[in-house]
Amino acid sequence: MNIRDKDIFQIKKETLIETYLEQIKKILDTTNNNDLFNFTRKIHNADIAEILQNLDANYREKFILILKDQFDPEILTYLNDGIKEEIINKIDLQDLAEELKELETDDALDVVEDLEKSDQEIILKSLPISERKLIEEGLTFPEDSAGRLMQRKFVSINSNWNVGEAIDYLRSQRKNLPIDFYEIYLIDSKNKISGIVSLGRIMSSKRDVALINIQHKETRVINYLTDQEDVAYQFTKYALVSAPVVDDYNHVIGSITVDDVVEVIEEEREEDILKLGGVGQIDIFEATINTIKSRFSWLLINLLTAIVASIVIAFFQASIEKVVALAVLMPIVASMGGNAGTQTMTVAVRAIATRELTPNNTFKIISKEIFVGIINGLIFAVITGIISAYWFSDNFLGFILAIAMVANLLIAGFVGAVIPITLHKLKIDPALASGVLLTTITDVFGFLSFLGLATFFLI
Repeated sequence: MNIRDKDIFQIKKETLIETYLEQIKKILDTTNNNDLFNFTRKIHNADIAEILQNLDANYREKFILILKDQFDPEILTYLNDGIKEEIINKIDLQDLAEELKELETDDALDVVEDLEKSDQEIILKSLPISERKLIEEGLTFPEDSAGRLMQRKFVSINSNWNVGEAIDYLRSQRKNLPIDFYEIYLIDSKNKISGIVSLGRIMSSKRDVALINIQHKETRVINYLTDQEDVAYQFTKYALVSAPVVDDYNHVIGSITVDDVVEVIEEEREEDILKLGGVGQIDIFEATINTIKSRFSWLLINLLTAIVASIVIAFFQASIEKVVALAVLMPIVASMGGNAGTQTMTVAVRAIATRELTPNNTFKIISKEIFVGIINGLIFAVITGIISAYWFSDNFLGFILAIAMVANLLIAGFVGAVIPITLHKLKIDPALASGVLLTTITDVFGFLSFLGLATFFLI
């Protein structure tokens, strides 16, 4: 059964890849090369990458061996690093270099930068000199910088031209223009950028209109050393569709477009989520031993913090033996504090990442979280106090639990905000280190406050 073009758009999005997978497996089982060529020609490269990641290793190897002579290297830009390395090892590097010529410079650089040094040299030697120089220069830029992110083809023209001259120039240079571009950069007599004009304004203006009269009010440029996270922030804040990348002398050396920034935003979002979970990278496709190694360190740290909390409990061993109810109730205080602190910490980390948290509003935010902690603490103190008093027929025990609940939720709100802010000021990634510190503090203080109060008043 083959999928017809008109049927593709009728398939639900969530089942499209599964449908592709089944069809490709059937084709691979019959080893009909032409069917595979024809089928994959109709599929977007991003979908092909997802298919490769979901194919079993045997099917994936068959797939690559059949298509390796016509393998589109753009597929590699959508792949997980582990799968990308596996596929590159099965492709002839000379053939890969030949196909790289068709890619935009930023996509070609994305493929080359992950290769071994020896493989990089083979690829670069096979490229035309002009392409090779651009990629070699790109490799000298810091990783995750605007220089690595930008594409080298852009459109720049004389700032003294009018609309008609700009249109005539674009028509005469159509073979040398980027595949996609949205804005034109105006260059002054010193070869520095002086303005930006959108294609929409050019196409909607009369030929005799000077370009400087329809340029954007502000010329926003990005230095080539700017971190990609800062690039994404500027695109989001100012709703940019593209931006010129400049060197230290304000000369345009490249351009970043919104499609590249969308990838950065997604990458940074995933990175923060993984760090909050104590996972350094997406490891679903990594070898089992590599996943074990990457997670072991964080599990070890969590073990040490758990031991600290256990030591606090050990100080009150005699009290717990006398009042068994303490052992039943103490996890409630620690757990509520941990959850409340995590809520605050998540909001604070996001505010730092989106630049919403500034020196001017830091105190206000911390004060708010303390207030929220007190109110929630009072509400849950009443609930847990009544439940525990009824459960163990001891009103004073319920009162002690209520006091400990208020105290721990207050502390949770405070440290949940302060820890990420402090780590950020110390140039430590708050998404990576906040969770461990927060859990330790709320657990230790929760046990200490409840068991300490119980020991003092009950025993």
